[in-house]
Amino acid sequence: MANTPTIFDAQFFAAATNARAWPFEEAKKIVKRLEKSPKDEVLFQTGYGPSGLPHIGTFGEVARTSMVRNAFRLLTGDKIPSKIICYSDDMDGFRKVPTNVPNQERMAEYIGMPLTKVPDPFSDEYPSFAHHNNARLQNFLDDFGFEYEFVSSTDYYTSGVLDKALLRMLEVYDDVMKVILPTLGEERQKTYSPFLPLCPRTGKVLQVPMIARDVAAGTVTYVDPETSEEVTVPVTGGAVKCQWKADWALRWYALGIDYEMSGKDLIDSVRLSSRIVRALGGTPPESLSYELFLDENGQKISKSKGNGLSMEDWLTYASPESLALFMYQKPKTAKKLYFDVIPKAVDEFYAFSTAAEKQTPAELLENPATHIHGEFPPAFDLPISFALLLNLVSAANAEDSAVLWGFISRYAPDATPQNQPELDRLVGYAIRYFTDFVKPTKKFRAPSEQEAAAMAELATRLDDVEDATDADAIQSLVFEIGKKYEFEPLRNWFKALYQVLLGQDQGPRFGSFIALYGVTETKALIEKALAGELV
Repeated sequence: MANTPTIFDAQFFAAATNARAWPFEEAKKIVKRLEKSPKDEVLFQTGYGPSGLPHIGTFGEVARTSMVRNAFRLLTGDKIPSKIICYSDDMDGFRKVPTNVPNQERMAEYIGMPLTKVPDPFSDEYPSFAHHNNARLQNFLDDFGFEYEFVSSTDYYTSGVLDKALLRMLEVYDDVMKVILPTLGEERQKTYSPFLPLCPRTGKVLQVPMIARDVAAGTVTYVDPETSEEVTVPVTGGAVKCQWKADWALRWYALGIDYEMSGKDLIDSVRLSSRIVRALGGTPPESLSYELFLDENGQKISKSKGNGLSMEDWLTYASPESLALFMYQKPKTAKKLYFDVIPKAVDEFYAFSTAAEKQTPAELLENPATHIHGEFPPAFDLPISFALLLNLVSAANAEDSAVLWGFISRYAPDATPQNQPELDRLVGYAIRYFTDFVKPTKKFRAPSEQEAAAMAELATRLDDVEDATDADAIQSLVFEIGKKYEFEPLRNWFKALYQVLLGQDQGPRFGSFIALYGVTETKALIEKALAGELV
């Protein structure tokens, strides 16, 4: 299997039929859809609102949709063309200034303007705030290697791509109102319209009621809220845009979208937009409602608040593949997304990817690494886990990769930065993660009398280990001493080692840590702890 260059061949097509991983369950919905209504190309869509900086949830939607698309390709023998459209709602009105951007006073002057007309607060590099955010998102998606077609709402409205659908929306205006109005409060019902005119006088996106409609002429009429004048504009050519639930339905209908997932908070919106699509005469796409990401306090992450992790944050401390794994796992379960989840995701990714080398096609299609890569996963022969590297950095207080490689080379003599580039990349991540998150929170404590006696004996008996890099032998010794000194439960002994020697509550297998850090260095660390020099 190690020489298999792609998963898009016959042996995987056969295995896909019985695959149970969640992307296949989603893809089967699309297969059934095509059985009822065949078409030449299947369209997947992801939506992005550039009203704030791109956050990690946006990446998650594209990553997960890519996984479903690949599963669809496998289920259909890769015979039906398909693509992902990444649609930016950049014609939306600018409602509020995000708290995590500069030049806020200047930006506040553009409230109500389309996002593509709001100046870029960061520099003059991009024509607008929306262009800046769109570029940041595309750069990240491109770096990861996603296949997608980027679409700007502004471009689609102004170029006429949506004109036919907009005219149809005007024809079924009353039917759309019957769908939306019961969901609104009494005051909002008085002002609601599926069309939002762009004021010819100010350029702002207006939320005003329509006082007249002319289906034959393709126009709507409203009263300018500032001048009280009646204004008639076409619904085509970018003179109006749609309210977002109507807009969602409009693009599904106009583009013929077959699949789009969205957050659990949008379940009611999906239901309403689906009804609007049917009123237009189309069929709503298949969908998945995924759970939301939460910050460390259990609050929903938000572009405007800037809480939780950004894509740039994660990629400072770990690989894109580890981020994709976090997105893959349990999409219907709410998960906290903050810095503490990174190390576990990193090591799990490498474990899944390396396991692929010995797996059958059926097993590979259940392996998260296959869905992350969209192809046969590469094997990684890493002698050290990321969690272990973090503890090495912590114990050595090393912020220099050369120092870390000194320890690594002693533990794994054949490993070098040149022949282990992936491990060298992890070294860089570990140093940054330690510097920013571990070092500021390290809190040492003095050992109890029981703990001090056990640690003293550990230091003495480490000299008895024949091979100083034999992690299993060292681990057995640590266990033996913990039992001798009657730690109940035994995990309290390991917790004490981490708290007293490393200033943290947990860590990797302690025998592996000693084998990597060194017996001599560990004995010196214990002596410092017993002398009270670490507290």
